[in-house]
Amino acid sequence: MKTQLVKDWMTKDPVVVEPTTTVPEAHALMTRYRIRRLPVVSDGKLLGIVTLGDVRGAEPSEATSLSIFELNYLLSKLTLDRIMTKPVATIRPDETVFDAARLMLQKKIGGLVVLGDAGEVVGVVTESDIFRMIVRIWEQEAEEALTGL
Repeated sequence: MKTQLVKDWMTKDPVVVEPTTTVPEAHALMTRYRIRRLPVVSDGKLLGIVTLGDVRGAEPSEATSLSIFELNYLLSKLTLDRIMTKPVATIRPDETVFDAARLMLQKKIGGLVVLGDAGEVVGVVTESDIFRMIVRIWEQEAEEALTGL
């Protein structure tokens, strides 16, 4: 794991959104692409990140006294720049997965935005990516052990 690089396990070219994207639009994107994180960018610069938890937290409680029409109207006006997390924890593609895992543990987060040389978003690496890497490495080692007998 200490030699595995982020660039080999990250999700490349992730879905990104503008800060003016509404909460319902973000929720629809997350549902469509089955993702839990959206980097928020403007003019190629990373401004923040919105998670599925952020989106769900911005949705109204069932205990509200507002009508469904009022709720939909208010939610349609709420943009991601109002709920995004900033600053964003980032990592570079040439850093190790071990470094990514350590940073996620330190910050108690489930993913990092991967930035390229010019500061552009080139990927996202998550706990799921790290689990996938561990499983594949273990499977390869087990297969090598069996074929070496």
